[in-house]
Amino acid sequence: MTVQLSSPAGMLAPAPYHHVSVATGSRFVEVAGQVAHGADGVPADLAGQVALALRNTAVGLAGAGASFADVTRLRFFVTEWSSDQMDSFMAGVLAAAGELGIP
Repeated sequence: MTVQLSSPAGMLAPAPYHHVSVATGSRFVEVAGQVAHGADGVPADLAGQVALALRNTAVGLAGAGASFADVTRLRFFVTEWSSDQMDSFMAGVLAAAGELGIP
């Protein structure tokens, strides 16, 4: 599958994601319910939990012969969310992004 990512002029910039994805091909894989739980338990902080959930998602994708380069959408659910947690949340995304090839 080929995925083209873009952020057209006039949309929020800079953003830590692409606003538009166009996927072509005939294969569709869903990986759902990945949580921040690993062999060593659950990380204590939000950044660690986000990074581990992304790593677990990468394992699921690899099991289907895919990677984050094939992903068109990610959805996160965070309990007890407040906007002051955004920096910790993004720190977790950035901690995993390079190692996992998250565009």
